[in-house]
Amino acid sequence: MFERRATRQIRVGGVAVGGGAPIIVQAMTKTDTRDVKATASQVRRLEKAGAEIVRLAIPDGEAARALGEIKRRARVPLIADIHFDHRLALASLGAGADGLRINPGNIGSKDKVREVVRAAGERGVPIRIGVNSGSLEKDLLAKYGGVTAEAMVESALRHVRILEDCGFGLIKISLKASDIGRTLEAYRLLAGKVDYPFHAGITEAGRLFSGSIKSAAGLALLLAEGLADTVRVSLTATPEREVFAAYHILRSLGIRTRGADFVSCPTCGRTEVDLMSIAARVEKAVLGLRTPMTVAVMGCTVNGPGEAREADIGLACGRGSAVIFKKGRLLKKVRGEDMVRAFIVEVRKLARELDEGR
Repeated sequence: MFERRATRQIRVGGVAVGGGAPIIVQAMTKTDTRDVKATASQVRRLEKAGAEIVRLAIPDGEAARALGEIKRRARVPLIADIHFDHRLALASLGAGADGLRINPGNIGSKDKVREVVRAAGERGVPIRIGVNSGSLEKDLLAKYGGVTAEAMVESALRHVRILEDCGFGLIKISLKASDIGRTLEAYRLLAGKVDYPFHAGITEAGRLFSGSIKSAAGLALLLAEGLADTVRVSLTATPEREVFAAYHILRSLGIRTRGADFVSCPTCGRTEVDLMSIAARVEKAVLGLRTPMTVAVMGCTVNGPGEAREADIGLACGRGSAVIFKKGRLLKKVRGEDMVRAFIVEVRKLARELDEGR
């Protein structure tokens, strides 16, 4: 549907990024990294939700040491997020980090950055230059009169040159702001200057509802112009919700097919059941499915049966009963009090059948 920007390819652990590889969904843990048990548990939940790369904050040496044990328990690549102290980057590399994220405005002097680059190069570990609108260098803020797309791009290029001068090319770049226009403009400007893969997202997007909408709007524009190789949806919500939202966005644009595409009618005066409650229960049940399939819940006798029939599996609700359609055929009629439970059973059964047939 969209033409991707041509980039060189890097690898974060065993995951290919850029260079024609699928767009990768990334997440970030929200636990205290020093708490190994809680963080490793959250990493496992993110793996189950579909995260393909997970980033962890490394605020101090204790967190860097904990990273080693978390890494041993993880099945996905882990990226160490470093601010202020280059020694934390070195310690994270020693603990087995699969990637580094460095904010160029606050990591330290060029010599300290070069020390990190040398250590990463020896291990073949990529570095993401993470430019954030909230932490640009003071001289660039003065030069451009504030946080502009041009200032963000110059900050990124400044640090790209440092890495390149060290003979380092395992680079990924992000240019994040909390407003869509400035973010899009920055990525557009940088795309014409480098061929490194981009990590994209709208930072500090907000809570689950408003943040998902803002992220969807921003990422849709970036993806439509081929300006993303990995994505993260940043929400004030559990990180699993970020992963689900990312896949919903990618699936809606026809970019990734993982998971169930849940559709439901908006309800109207013809609806004779509590469809909002029914839809909420079904959506929760299918949220973690990895199988590509369309699941529909409809509450109207006018359009409901036809729309449910068009899905891989659909529930058409009426007063006191409902009918389940599977692959366009009427499967069964169920009583009202049993409709949700019976439908979820059939959805999971279909998911198993589709998985076995692939």
